[in-house]
Amino acid sequence: MSSFATITPAELKARLDGGERPLMVDVREDEEVAQGMIAGAVHIPLGLIGERYNELPTSQEIIMICRSGGRSGRACEFLSANGFNVTNMSGGMLAWEKL
Repeated sequence: MSSFATITPAELKARLDGGERPLMVDVREDEEVAQGMIAGAVHIPLGLIGERYNELPTSQEIIMICRSGGRSGRACEFLSANGFNVTNMSGGMLAWEKL
């Protein structure tokens, strides 16, 4: 069974405001990211994670982002099972936009 950490949007914002530049992957669809993404995030739609995960480093934390936290959670399950250090942003972009 895979496991992964979670981070709240406020915690992520505090890290970014503090100068950290974690690897963030937004797994929403093209039309969703067209509405805006967190600056510095990389876009890999959830449906492509299975074929593109080898582009990601296993040596650093990856923060996964989606609209509400569900799809990024599924991406975290897959990546965690494949040896990645992943963290799911709870609440997703819906919560981020309320900050």
